[in-house]
Amino acid sequence: MYFLPEKLDDYVVAHSEEEPELLQQLTRETYQKILQPIMLSGPYQGRVLSMISKLVRPKTILELGTFTGYATLCLAEGLDKNGQIHTIDINEELYDFQRKYFDKSAYGDQIIQHTGSALDIIPALDMTFDLVFIDADKPNYVNYFHLIIEKLNPGGIILSDNVLWHGKVVEPLNEKDTSTKAVLEFNTLLKDDHRIETVLLPIRDGLTISRKK
Repeated sequence: MYFLPEKLDDYVVAHSEEEPELLQQLTRETYQKILQPIMLSGPYQGRVLSMISKLVRPKTILELGTFTGYATLCLAEGLDKNGQIHTIDINEELYDFQRKYFDKSAYGDQIIQHTGSALDIIPALDMTFDLVFIDADKPNYVNYFHLIIEKLNPGGIILSDNVLWHGKVVEPLNEKDTSTKAVLEFNTLLKDDHRIETVLLPIRDGLTISRKK
């Protein structure tokens, strides 16, 4: 989803860091072989994720929703040299695709893949995190937040994707639209939870940055 006029959006992209060649290859193959390639973060948001990770310099990252690994590699660019990123996806058929590109990168040894339900996997991870990226099934966003907030280090960052949800957050709500309802609830939770401070950015389909106090 693009909220800026096309010409202005093109200008923003043209004056931002360019997409690395490996991610261009990943994008091409995703569009050739994988269903719903629109789920990719894309070059501009990818550079935003990379920049935030480089500013945070996390030792530990948790990603919910790997898809084909595009955002994983962007976030990995900011990892501490001895850091790790744990990425969770429910689709086991994407595991080998992800691993191929992870191993082509400079971060292959630092990326740990988990396959299954994040609701089951997160509680089993005996560690805390400096940076968390939520980009998975929208109806569970609130559940994910409650699982990760105690595993987030003080000063740690939560990045939440698709929080404008194609603009539906400001449209009349269809009671049968469980995803929009979940995003609305999640956005309110981030705004009201006293443990974090939050800024919602109109980047692509909406990206929220929340910092644990």
